[in-house]
Amino acid sequence: MGVAAFPAGFLWGVATSAQQIEGAVAEGGRGESIWDRYASVPGNIKDGSDPSVACDHFHRWREDVELMRELGVNAYRFSIAWPRVLPSGVGRVNAGGLDFYDALVDGLLAAGISPFVTLNHWDVPQALQDHGGWTSRAAVDAFTAYADAVSRRLGDRVRHWVTHNEPWCVAHLGYERGAHAPGHRSPGGALRVAHHLLLSHGRAVEVLRRNAPGAEAGIVLLLSPVEAATDSPADRDAAREFDGEFNRWYLDPLFGGAYPADAVADRVRRGHLDGAGLDFVFPGDMACIATPTDFLGVNYYSRAVVRAGPDGRPLQIRPVPDDQLTDMGWEAHPRGLRDILVRVRDEYAPAAIHVTENGAAFGDPPAAPAAPGPIADPRRVEFLRAHLEAARDAIAEGVPLRGYFAWSLMDNFEWGEGVARRFGLHHVDYATQQRTARASAHWYRDFIARGAIEDDAPQHHTRRRP
Repeated sequence: MGVAAFPAGFLWGVATSAQQIEGAVAEGGRGESIWDRYASVPGNIKDGSDPSVACDHFHRWREDVELMRELGVNAYRFSIAWPRVLPSGVGRVNAGGLDFYDALVDGLLAAGISPFVTLNHWDVPQALQDHGGWTSRAAVDAFTAYADAVSRRLGDRVRHWVTHNEPWCVAHLGYERGAHAPGHRSPGGALRVAHHLLLSHGRAVEVLRRNAPGAEAGIVLLLSPVEAATDSPADRDAAREFDGEFNRWYLDPLFGGAYPADAVADRVRRGHLDGAGLDFVFPGDMACIATPTDFLGVNYYSRAVVRAGPDGRPLQIRPVPDDQLTDMGWEAHPRGLRDILVRVRDEYAPAAIHVTENGAAFGDPPAAPAAPGPIADPRRVEFLRAHLEAARDAIAEGVPLRGYFAWSLMDNFEWGEGVARRFGLHHVDYATQQRTARASAHWYRDFIARGAIEDDAPQHHTRRRP
């Protein structure tokens, strides 16, 4: 397989998020985030770590841009820390916070790397959460104002914008299961949260188009193909229900302007919606959610294999032995990337698609004394190779795939898992903050280099001066 299978102008990138790498949570005027608060509660983070330092990217961003330059990527997907820009969630904009991202964007462009900016990668200001967070419709206005502040400052140079990362995780892990910040357990509340996230996406797209004319705007969804564990009617219905909650609850309103009727009926049947139904949907909301976008970002990690539980509820199963799973307990299933991309193309027809996250957590082998060269990680190399082959297959079948972002540039604070799970192309020694390339970083670098052509270079946008 060669990079020639990918079109000219393809974005080859790596991805990170602010909460997972920046650290400096009390510097530069940054306010507290919901993840700062959540991680401060004993037992919430499995290894007892917290994101207060993480990878210290706030101070080491120039070093990290150099890592990207050495990789040869032409795009970098990163997120803005909402509480660094609006410490109170609303009101006063922290100019110092925007200064940090202003310098980062200029540094990336100087290195020939296009910034691909995500506005919300889960680190909501705690001050907003104190007033209900995403359960409150006021959060829609707060996010719109935040998008306005950031895009006014960076919109002259940033040509790719993402509103939200994985709203399913925010709504269902954060507000239904309590496994993510803010740690709530309210199925009905989670549906309200999902709606407010989608609505704020539509509002923000309008703002981004006004402040960054000619730029592209989209949203990132975590998607998985869903397979029934057996061909029994019960398992097939469980797979349909899971797909409705996980995939179609977000895809259908974004591209069709309505929540899937069968999934709504499932939520009523499960007691997640009362007799009032979708009472949080106001006139005009669905049209706003379906505001046309320039691309859909797809985060893909694994397929979902589902069977019916004793009460018929969908239960995910592990279809392979444990020793074939990643350190997150996920099956590496490259074919699923091709399958979900083709399905999205066929059923929703987005203008363009980017694979905005794809990667795997694996532990490192015991280090040999003074071992030269990169850290061996053959399973991650194979993961990348197989998934890029699946992406190539999707392109060959007509999928408008325009970019691929490996997760992640380096090891980071992996949410509720802490720092024990390592996704990075670069190893991070958290005691010294030393970054060390893994073999997968060299493999990805060489793969990109084999197809580097002049047309693949990103356009450089200079700052508009008043």
